[in-house]
Amino acid sequence: MSLKQWRWIPNALTFFRLVLIVPFSSALLNSNYRLSLVIFFAAALTDAFDGFLARRFHWRSRLGAVADPLADKALLISAYLMLALSGVLPLWLFLLVSGRDLVIVLGALAYHYGVGRFDMEPTVPGKLNTLIQVMVVLAIIILLAGWPMQPWVIDTGIWLVAASALFSGGHYVAIWSLRAWRAKRS
Repeated sequence: MSLKQWRWIPNALTFFRLVLIVPFSSALLNSNYRLSLVIFFAAALTDAFDGFLARRFHWRSRLGAVADPLADKALLISAYLMLALSGVLPLWLFLLVSGRDLVIVLGALAYHYGVGRFDMEPTVPGKLNTLIQVMVVLAIIILLAGWPMQPWVIDTGIWLVAASALFSGGHYVAIWSLRAWRAKRS
């Protein structure tokens, strides 16, 4: 039995993560925070496992390179939306988080169609922003689930996420604007 026949597993795990968004969002919206934590951890485990398989066995694909970060972003955006709709987080934070991602996607499309091929390349500020968003959502859900967590995580988390979204979004715009300008000049 060849390992190549199992190449579909990382993409299947990514799509499973996309499917988990519905029960995760429903659990958050219905204040079932313990269930939302279980689903969040299941999504994190599938993310880690599909990444491990893709790297270990070289089962990388163009589809996986696009779908994997989109699945992660969709889960995070859903978390911020549900927490905003339930009044835990301010709506402006959800708009800032999703607006940042929208600006990056629109910029990528503009670059791709106006300048040349665009390959997703996460930057250090972008990775840090994602880490902050994940940790803040996780801390807030742990607090809401009634587990030990300091109540200040909500207010501090709001400002950390806002600052990192603004900084990393501005960084992406600056980097890709400079690349576009250089590519057009040459």
